[in-house]
Amino acid sequence: MQTVAAVTMVRDDAFFLKAWLRHYGQMFGRENCYVVNHGRGAEVAQLAEGCNIFGIPGDPHKNFDVKRWQLLNNLVEGLRKYYKHIIVGDVDELVVWDPGVEGSLLDFLKQSPKGKVFTPLGMEVIHRVDLEHAPIEDRILGPRRHVRPAPHYSKPCIVSSPVKIARGGHFTQFDKLLTPEALFLFHLKFCDFGVYSGVMDQRNAVTDALNTTIRDAAVGRHWFAEARGEDRAVFEAFEQLKMQDGFDMRPLRRRMQRSFKPRGETGFYQFDRPDYDTQYVLPERFYGVI
Repeated sequence: MQTVAAVTMVRDDAFFLKAWLRHYGQMFGRENCYVVNHGRGAEVAQLAEGCNIFGIPGDPHKNFDVKRWQLLNNLVEGLRKYYKHIIVGDVDELVVWDPGVEGSLLDFLKQSPKGKVFTPLGMEVIHRVDLEHAPIEDRILGPRRHVRPAPHYSKPCIVSSPVKIARGGHFTQFDKLLTPEALFLFHLKFCDFGVYSGVMDQRNAVTDALNTTIRDAAVGRHWFAEARGEDRAVFEAFEQLKMQDGFDMRPLRRRMQRSFKPRGETGFYQFDRPDYDTQYVLPERFYGVI
């Protein structure tokens, strides 16, 4: 049985797909990477050459995020028969092993038995436009050095147990919270101002084609132009986050553990996801990791 497969679904988003492929393709081998090519984009197919590519129609339709996670759930369940662990998530979410801890993500998963769900600590990479002027040419961390805690992206995304994953990947039916201190999930949506604006233009075009409402689409509000706001203001607001000394994430993990509980009668489990008003400078050991 193979150790790990990485799974994502993507429509265009070449910038993030390149980072995803570089990260997981080099770590696990492209033969263990699975890319659902929504819309059968030629650029996605070219970039993901050597991976397992599933082309699906890209016709606009309502509730596409619900359908997306139904597809991903079934794909993960099938792949579990052939792999010990499956990493599943959006193309702008990358699971990282702290370089300051011995071993690697692959080493950790090789040693971890099946029947578990791991939840990395979510951190949002933010582009401080007032401080970080260099463009991203290859690696993201280094040119971008600031992060903010992002509990909504502390996702139970490393799966080896037969559990259902909720829409968005935010919750599973696994009744334990396993969040090793060396595991992080870096969310890259805000890692570059220019990339952000281009991606948002694409997503707004998708929802425009649906001719539907925020409520009916079952997708994030930011996909809609009327809920987007002004891009520059979004990034300038990062300057107001309170800078923290050091990079000790243990208090955040303990808060997750203390608040872990059933999500009502849904069968899923959750922890509190507060909106933190803080930011950190990444230690140099993370530079070049993604």
